[in-house]
Amino acid sequence: NPLAETSTGDVVVCDAKVNFDDNAEFRNKEIHEKRDTTQEDSREVEASKYDLNYIGLDGNIGCMVNGAGLAMSTMDIIQLKGGSPANFLDVGGGATEEQVTKAFEILNADPKVQAILVNIFGGIMKCDIIAAGIIAAANKIGLEKPLVVRLEGTNVEAAQALIDNSGIEVTLANDLDDAAEKAVLKVA
Repeated sequence: NPLAETSTGDVVVCDAKVNFDDNAEFRNKEIHEKRDTTQEDSREVEASKYDLNYIGLDGNIGCMVNGAGLAMSTMDIIQLKGGSPANFLDVGGGATEEQVTKAFEILNADPKVQAILVNIFGGIMKCDIIAAGIIAAANKIGLEKPLVVRLEGTNVEAAQALIDNSGIEVTLANDLDDAAEKAVLKVA
């Protein structure tokens, strides 16, 4: 940020970006009312309306993951396999079909995203909910980009059956390593 030194030797910050925790909004409504969304990434603003954690990056593989740790691991593995993540998108542990659909809309609309990698570990988040969201998104918006899906955990068999019977084109992966390799190949 630009700084200036006054004639008295004081240093003054001339520009700054300040973020306030959304979880404190109920306590600080007057501060949050001053939010200027025109100064923010429109994808991040749209994602926040649906309680999705989104940060845009410079790569070409869109990521949809549940949990920040898994998201970081997913992005690391993509890079290790020679790819580049286009975003950090955490749908969280209690995502609804509507949230998953919105996540796909955001990823599908990003011109930098050439393929989408979904990596879900279903503990709290049930894999069949993610699968239903994938199918709903594909039917609603028409996924235009190659899709690689790795699901593991609660209701994974039901999720795979839903995807298999959906008619949408999905590349299923066995594990994170396999998913990253397949996503990188999709953009090669």
